[in-house]
Amino acid sequence: MIWALAIVGLVALQRLAEVPYAARNTKRLLASGAMEYGRKHYPLFIVLHASWLLAIVVFLPPDPPIYLVPLTAYVVLEVLRVWVMLSLGPYWTTRVISLPKAPLVRKGPYRFLRHPNYWIVVGEVALLPLVFGEVIVCIVFSLLNGALLFWRIRVENAALAGRSGA
Repeated sequence: MIWALAIVGLVALQRLAEVPYAARNTKRLLASGAMEYGRKHYPLFIVLHASWLLAIVVFLPPDPPIYLVPLTAYVVLEVLRVWVMLSLGPYWTTRVISLPKAPLVRKGPYRFLRHPNYWIVVGEVALLPLVFGEVIVCIVFSLLNGALLFWRIRVENAALAGRSGA
């Protein structure tokens, strides 16, 4: 149980550590004339991700297994997540923020995919519960995350539509 709680705790700490960085970037972008889109759905992501981590802990069996294949895949996704953040640099936020005069980022994983961060999040939401054999948590939160991402990607695509390279 200790190892499972440590893994989930590290994920929670990682997410919490990203909040000030995202907030600083958001504040700077808004001060530069950027606009936020999809403000209504943002709290739903906070609730979803907090509930996801809580559900993983709540449904842990007394002596949870730790499956190395999904854990290794999750760690690989975290490396890719850092790549996304480094590629976006000061444009990385947890919100949909668009600075109209800035060109779209086309480096790093953005050379290959339109929304690489969302693909990573899809994998994270599915894989972390599977590290502990929690198939139901994986399915339920993957479906909820998919629905929210469908909404968010539509909002983001509309926000970016007028930007160069869109």
